[in-house]
Formats: sequence, C-alpha cells, structure tokens
Amino acid sequence: MSIYADRVAEGDWAALADEMDAYGSALTPPLLTKEECGEVSALYDDVGRFRSTIDMERYRFGAGQYRYFAEPFPEPVGELRAALYPRLLPIAREWAPRLGRPAPWPDTLAEWLDMCHAAGQTRPTPILLKYGRDDWNALHRDLYGDLVFPLQVVIGLDEPGVDYTGGEFLMVEQRARAQSRGTATLLPRGHGLVFTTRDRPVRTKRGWSAAPMRHGVSVVRSGRRHSLGLVFHDAT
Repeated sequence: MSIYADRVAEGDWAALADEMDAYGSALTPPLLTKEECGEVSALYDDVGRFRSTIDMERYRFGAGQYRYFAEPFPEPVGELRAALYPRLLPIAREWAPRLGRPAPWPDTLAEWLDMCHAAGQTRPTPILLKYGRDDWNALHRDLYGDLVFPLQVVIGLDEPGVDYTGGEFLMVEQRARAQSRGTATLLPRGHGLVFTTRDRPVRTKRGWSAAPMRHGVSVVRSGRRHSLGLVFHDAT
C-alpha cells in the first residue's frame, strides 16, 4: 500500500461510521503531513494542473476561488481518493436502503468511475479551494450528474487560528417539521472531514427518512485558507 493508504487504514472507521450516522460528518486521522499540505496548496498557482477555475462571487456561490484538477492527478490526490473510497463504501451501502435508494457502487473506485464515464460524467471533480479575508462558500450540494456517491471528503491544508481565522466548515440539516440543525467544524491541518453529499438517514417512528443536508464555509476573518476536496463521482 502507499503511505496515503496506510494513513487511511489507521482510522477507526467503525467509530467514524457511528459519527456519520449521528451528524452526517466525521473527522479522519491525519491524511497529509504539514509539508505535504504546503505542497498541495502551492499547486494552486500551477494553472496547467487544472481543467477549470471557478470564481465563486461571479456565480453567486460565495466569495473566493476553486480549481478542478485535470488528470493525471498529483500523487496525494489520486492516492487518497482511491484509498478512501473502499472505507466509505460500507457506509454508503448501509445508508442506501435506509434512504430507499439503490446502491450501484462497485468495490473499486476505478469501476465506479468507469460507470460514471459510460453515463457521460467524464470530467474529474477533485478540487483545490482558496479563500482569503471575507471569502466564504454558500451552502450547497455537489451532485454533478445522475450518478452520485453519497459521501465526500475535504482536507484542511492550513492551520486554523494560525494561518487564518473564521472559515469553519458548515453543515445544515433540514429536519422534518422542525427548524434546521447546523454544525461547524474547524478543519485541523492535514485531517479530512467525511460528510454526506446530500442526505443523512434519520430514524423515525415509521422507519427511516432522508434529512437533506447542505455544506459550505463561514466567512474567513483573516489570513488565507486552502482545502482539498475529494468527490467520488465525476461530472457531466
């Protein structure tokens, strides 16, 4: 296994699955070292590594920028995406019947991406995000097409409270016949946050229901914040 797969394997994935059930998000152990985080952040200025750049303010997504990686991916990006998928797969398969949805995901990421490509979802989705002072990300979902993997991962690349302030990762859960519930997480540098792409299954008196969830980033008060986003389905 690669060093990245070894780090992924060190996580307590049973405990992480329990936390996902409760909140729709959960922190992983460190996936990147401080030096590796700096190397990934520095890629932002190497425009040739990316297929497109999105100005969030232009599209009213918030404020700040992100860039979609082009293939071939830098080693940490491709290796972590491949290593995380089989760890997240049991959660995805357990959630599917609770949500009343099919579970079409095969055992490997390569097989799943082949399915995406056959359905016309051919554009790679790993992203590098950059926020400065007063930047933020509106609450949203990353669906990209008909084929969706229900979990994704964001990795913090800077040290909160040192490199930037504010910039919490936000999740808002829409609850049936009740006001919404929010959570805020400061991403420790190098750690990943697993979170639901669109819904969390919630037990009810009649069985299970889907609680819609959206994610975003609060206003960065100072400094600069970078993060690496790993989505496990490609885009149309």
